[in-house]
Amino acid sequence: MTTDSSRPGRHAVTTATAPAPIGGYSQGIAAGPYLFTSGFGPQDPVTGELGGTIEEQTRQVLANLSALLAADGLTFDDVVKATVHLQDVHRDFAGFDEVYRQHFGDPRPVRTTVGSELMGILVEIDVVALRRNT
Repeated sequence: MTTDSSRPGRHAVTTATAPAPIGGYSQGIAAGPYLFTSGFGPQDPVTGELGGTIEEQTRQVLANLSALLAADGLTFDDVVKATVHLQDVHRDFAGFDEVYRQHFGDPRPVRTTVGSELMGILVEIDVVALRRNT
C-alpha cells in the first residue's frame, strides 16, 4: 500500500495488485471514516487481459476492488455503497448480479446499477467503504 498524507484526513490508497490508473485519478482516496475507490474494470493487473463473459469480468473487477480494499485493511464487509456500470444492462444484469451476490453478505451495500458506454469492457464498479479504525 502507498499513502499520501500531504492533506490531513485525506490520503491516496494504492496497490500494485490492482490495475494502475490510466488517467489523472487515484485508485482510492481515504477521507475520514471512508474509503472511496475509483471505478475498476476487469483488467487482470498482471497480464492486462479481460475475461470474455460478464461473469468472468465481474469476478475480476471484484478481485481488483478486493485488492484495493485490503491495501487499507478493509474487506467487502466494510462496503456501504456500490455503483455499477454495465455495458448492456438488459443482457448482463442477471450474470453480473449472480457473481456480485457471492461476494457480499447481508446486509448488502446499497447499490446503483446503470447502463454506460464502457470502451470495450462489460462492467465497471466503484465502492465506498467504512473505515472503522479511523
